[in-house]
Formats: sequence, C-alpha cells, structure tokens
Amino acid sequence: MKFACFLPGLLLVPTILFADACFDCHVQETPGAVTQWQQSGHATANVGCRSCHGDDHDKILQGNAPVVAAICARCHQQAFAEHSESKHGTALHTGWGCTRNLPGRDQGECRFCHEEGSTLPLTDVMCSRFLKQSSEMGQLGCNRCHMVENACGSCHGNHLTDLAIVRDPAVCAKCHMGPDHPQWEMWQTSQHGTLNRVQGRSVGPDCQLCHMPKGSHNVSQGITATPAGQVYPPEKYAAERAKMIKLCRQCHAGRFAEAELAAADAIRDQSKQLVAEAAEIISELYDRKLLDPMPHDRPAHPVRQHELVLDGQMLYEDISHIERLFFTMKKFALAKTYKGAYHQNPAYTHWLGNAELKMLLVDIRAEASRLQERRGHNNAGVTTLEERLTILQGRFKRGVISQQEYSERKAELLRELTQ
Repeated sequence: MKFACFLPGLLLVPTILFADACFDCHVQETPGAVTQWQQSGHATANVGCRSCHGDDHDKILQGNAPVVAAICARCHQQAFAEHSESKHGTALHTGWGCTRNLPGRDQGECRFCHEEGSTLPLTDVMCSRFLKQSSEMGQLGCNRCHMVENACGSCHGNHLTDLAIVRDPAVCAKCHMGPDHPQWEMWQTSQHGTLNRVQGRSVGPDCQLCHMPKGSHNVSQGITATPAGQVYPPEKYAAERAKMIKLCRQCHAGRFAEAELAAADAIRDQSKQLVAEAAEIISELYDRKLLDPMPHDRPAHPVRQHELVLDGQMLYEDISHIERLFFTMKKFALAKTYKGAYHQNPAYTHWLGNAELKMLLVDIRAEASRLQERRGHNNAGVTTLEERLTILQGRFKRGVISQQEYSERKAELLRELTQ
C-alpha cells in the first residue's frame, strides 16, 4: 500500500517528499502530528514520513515499526553516541535487570542473565517490579520512562524539533519527580531553582546546564554513583567528579564546590549505613524464620522465586510488613536524603530524607522485636545452636563478617556443642 506525503501550503518543501501520499489520510486521522511535522526542521530538511516510519503500512498499524533511537542516529550520530554513553542509554536489556543500578555493563556478570551453568536467559526483562505489573501498568507506569534508551521522543516529542522544548527543565520532570527520585522538586525549591525562576538560567542553573553542558546528550557526566548510590570505581569517580567541579566553578570557587560535594558524599555514605543496618535486621529474621509471612508462604518473586530479596529487585507487594518499611526506607527516604544533598536542598536532605530514614529504622527495630517476642525469642538471643550457626553463616555470606571472624565464631559454637 502506498501513501502520499503531499502537504498543501508547504510550497518550499521539495516535491520529492510527496511521492507517496501519507497526507490524505493523516490530515484527517492525526492532524496534530501533521501540523507538528509541517512546523519542524524535518520538513525543511526533506525528512518525510517514510524516512523514519518506513513504508510497511500494515506493520506500522500493528505497532511493530517504532521509530527507535537507531533510526534517529542515521542523521544525529553525535547525539546518539553521547546518549548511548549515559544512563539514559541503558534500558531494560535481557538479563541486565534494573540496569541503571549497575556501575557498568560487566559482561562477566552472567547471573544477571542466566542460572548458574546455563546459557538460557531467565526472562526477557529482569526487572521484578516491571514483571509484577499488568501490561497496561508496565507500559504506562514503567516503559514511558525506562525505555528512554530507544525513544528520543521521550524528551523531544514525536514530530516536533523545537529545541526550546528540551531546553526547558520541565521536560525532565515527567520522570525525575516523585518519592523515589524527586530531583525536579528538589531543584525547584533550592536556591538554584529560585534564582532560575526569578533571574533566568544565567544566574540560576537548571537541569540542562549542569547535566547536559553545551547540549551534550550524555546526562550522566559528572555523576559519581549509580542512581541507587553505588559509588563508581576510584578512577571513574575521580574523572566524573572533576567534570562536575569544572561546571560548578562557572559560578562557585573550586574549594567551595569540592567541599559541598564531599559533604554530600558523606551524607550518602552515612545514610547507606542506616539502610545496611535495617537490611541486616531483616536478613537475620529471615535466617531465623521469623518473617511473617516468610518468602515461601507468599506468591513467588518473578525472578528470585522464594528468596528474600532486599536489593534493587525488591518488590513493594507480596512482602512482609517489615520489608514494606524497608522498601520505603531504601527506595524513598534514602534517595531524598542524599540526592537532596547533591541538589542543595536542606529540607529534602533533612526533614523529608534523613528524619524519615531514621524514623523508619526505629519502626523496623520495633517490628523486629515484636516478631521475636511473638515467637518466644528475646531481643538478645537465639534458642538453638543450629539457629545460631545459621545466623552466623548468613552474616558471612552477606559480607557482614570476614572469613576469619566466621571461622573463629563457628569454632566457638562447635566447641559449645561438644561441652
């Protein structure tokens, strides 16, 4: 089936664009898209419908011919290369799980893709929270942000080319807002955001000025950790921090910028220690079979089945109450605390972040005590030698104690058994 691209009124656009007639139908079916294209740089540059959408109309109608980033890369090579280097260029690949939480793509991490000793992929997309959703929720609530790797239109719009759209920091807010990563709210209510609103970006820097300098599509420049707070290796950390200091020095003294970023680093590390304490409390409850319900008494986790999952694959549904408290602590309060520090927002750093983080730890400790008391355990103790050995082994596996400590404590417990 052939279709036309003749658009009346665009007399300056060469007729080579209109050899096939897209216009007759689409001016009726999608007039907004036609108008946007008419006003775009694509129309001026002779980039017609077929250039991006192809000419298989049936495939297009079935939704099987998306305009992916690789199509845009045919013309926009530099932007695509920069985009591919950033966290925006890392989508939900087979086996790579929640990929933005990885410092990099280490091909040796086979377990992200395969069971031990197997070459078969576990699943097409290994992000557990995505896999738990309905297809509708997955598409609207997950993919609209997390498939940004292959969708330039996520930021630019599908048929417009006006750069004013992507130079407005509000374009970032669609994804970078909410309880798990409120960068938009943090920036808006920070001194930077206030100055930007009152005096413009020459005085108050915005998202693009700090994270997309000179129009770069590598939005991860200058960032020294993954979105989950996993710090990059020293060499990469130093290189990225130097980039951010260079940006900050456009307005601030270098020493001031270094000190502020170092303080944010410290807040991040201190906050992660609180989360680690909470995770250890829950892990020990699991070792002692005190969680209610235990993982084997719930619907199976989409990736880990009936394991306890407290990392980036953790769910917010089909879990125990104490795990739900931990999810809020790790996913929401931790992010508000240290990302608030990096975005120079004292309220998010302290009251919306740090205070909530510590109060949730209070709740987790209290819930742990309740679970122990309900089963006849006291806070200090464990009832059997077998249980003590199980807990000790769990601490060693999680890296809480060293090999030497594990061996020494295990020997002590075994000596008790023979006495």
